Amino acid sequence: MSAPPGNWEGKSTTRPPLFNGQYYSWWKSGMRDHIIGEDDELWDIVTNGPLANMDINDKGEEVPKIRVDCTADDLRKWEKNAKVKKLLVCGLGPDEYSRIQGCTTTKEIWDTLQVAHEGTPKVKRSRGTLLYSQYENFTMKEGETIQEMYTRFTTLTNESLLEGLFLKKTKLRRF
Repeated sequence: MSAPPGNWEGKSTTRPPLFNGQYYSWWKSGMRDHIIGEDDELWDIVTNGPLANMDINDKGEEVPKIRVDCTADDLRKWEKNAKVKKLLVCGLGPDEYSRIQGCTTTKEIWDTLQVAHEGTPKVKRSRGTLLYSQYENFTMKEGETIQEMYTRFTTLTNESLLEGLFLKKTKLRRF
């Protein structure tokens, strides 16, 4: 299921969505929107890694700059890294926080949660195949109302869109 059941209050514009270990795809989508809404550069940090400020040491190796050597632009980048990490951490319940506690970058946090809840690329392909099969074989269940069927179909297509299936396997397009 892509969204939690039951009556939920509206989302907050200031507080990130909370992830307690269930409904990962719902949380992932909401968190992405929340981060982009705060600052679209923050999403680049999550997906591409930190905007690292690197120096070259005496041996010719890249090493992170120390704070004293940072320019105003470097400090702005570190501030954005800290801001998006705060958003991610504040959106996690205690069990999920324990899972990412050792992560040092926001990309590492995001990737850790993604592997934990969506699996490795091989698992994701299997999940994609299953979702696509469910889509192809979708029918109304006996005793099911039109509304229930529509909700089930919408959930299936939303999960498939999150997996990127419709863009790869069918000629359906996003509206």
